Amino acid sequence: MTDDAAPALPKSLAEIREDFLALSESERLQLLLEFSRELPDLPERYAAAPGMLEKVEECQSPVRAFAEVSDGVVHFYATAPQEAPTTRGFASILAQGLSGLTPQQVLDVPEEFPLQLGLTRAVSVLRLNGMAGMLTRAKRQVVEQLAAA
Repeated sequence: MTDDAAPALPKSLAEIREDFLALSESERLQLLLEFSRELPDLPERYAAAPGMLEKVEECQSPVRAFAEVSDGVVHFYATAPQEAPTTRGFASILAQGLSGLTPQQVLDVPEEFPLQLGLTRAVSVLRLNGMAGMLTRAKRQVVEQLAAA
């Protein structure tokens, strides 16, 4: 499939990608660290029962995430330890970029989105795989909720 045939990246994720690509490699890492400080807090229903969020096995750090479909809109929630800023940054990018999208927009996000941020030389492949794991889970969770509805 060519890029022309692929669905356009949702505006929220396209803007995040553009922000990263406008910077030098070292500045991209700084932006990722900024995102790590902006990971939204969990809603009380998840904060009180973090086991409701799915463990992301691909992450080296203990990360839990859940994509919730409510009234035709996706909300992505994640937890990641403060001492894992790269992982927190990736979780924050997805929380900010996926939340508010329709289920179809989330399903259309390309699997290679983590690689499109220009961080392949600044961040280990294992960490990028962690972000890909979060995205894959979000998509699967959306599909499961749509099937159950």
